[in-house]
Amino acid sequence: MKKILSLFAAAFVATAILSPASAETLRVGMECTYAPFNFKNADGELDGYDVDVAKGVAGLIGADLEFVCQKWDGMIPALLANKFDLVVASMSITEKRLEKMDFSSTYRISVGRLVGKKNAGFNLFDDNGKPIPANFAGLKVGLERATTYSDWFENELPEADVVLYDTNEALYLDLVNGRTDMIMTNPMKAHLRFLSKEDGAGFEFVSPQIDERKYFGIGVGIGLRKGNDELKARLNDALKTLTDDGSLEKYALKYFPFAIH
Repeated sequence: MKKILSLFAAAFVATAILSPASAETLRVGMECTYAPFNFKNADGELDGYDVDVAKGVAGLIGADLEFVCQKWDGMIPALLANKFDLVVASMSITEKRLEKMDFSSTYRISVGRLVGKKNAGFNLFDDNGKPIPANFAGLKVGLERATTYSDWFENELPEADVVLYDTNEALYLDLVNGRTDMIMTNPMKAHLRFLSKEDGAGFEFVSPQIDERKYFGIGVGIGLRKGNDELKARLNDALKTLTDDGSLEKYALKYFPFAIH
């Protein structure tokens, strides 16, 4: 009997040693409605550039992922309340956000551009690409709530009549219906989602590419709570690998005609 028990114990120990340890599970917050960065495809599965980045990083650090859909204006509060561990949602790294949270290194650029009706005669920027504040007076500008774009308008162009939206889709809808004169959004998304489509045929970019680090930061990174330095280091190592081996460019070319990092 003792011999049988000893053999059983030995087998149990051997199985425990040979069995892989359970992978850590990281909860990832994203909007799930921000195509082509993070959205649900026709099969109801999450897709997009951010999703590919999250999966690529997870594969390198040996983690399982659990995606959590979260409205944009509640993204940072939800992260701080421990509703998820990471934000992989095209969130720009800015000084304002760094006061509350931490970020990995960047995995894409962060810029903005205005979209309005073709041949509208807007004269909004000077020859150096700087906005002319007086010419924005009275114009209705659609912006997604709690974004770097809304921060830029609030501080640099208070003359404009800003209309805030909870979703990016509502932004385009009101522009098409004439309830706003223009919107400001990500130019890559604007091209793919709107300007290259039938409903965007009468619209165009009405500004140069705007890249003010004070508001738009140094680029987009993976957000996490402060104090997770070991996890941050692993994320940075993984992103470096994805950059060096061409994976980030491969992810981008699935959705865009150019690299975006």
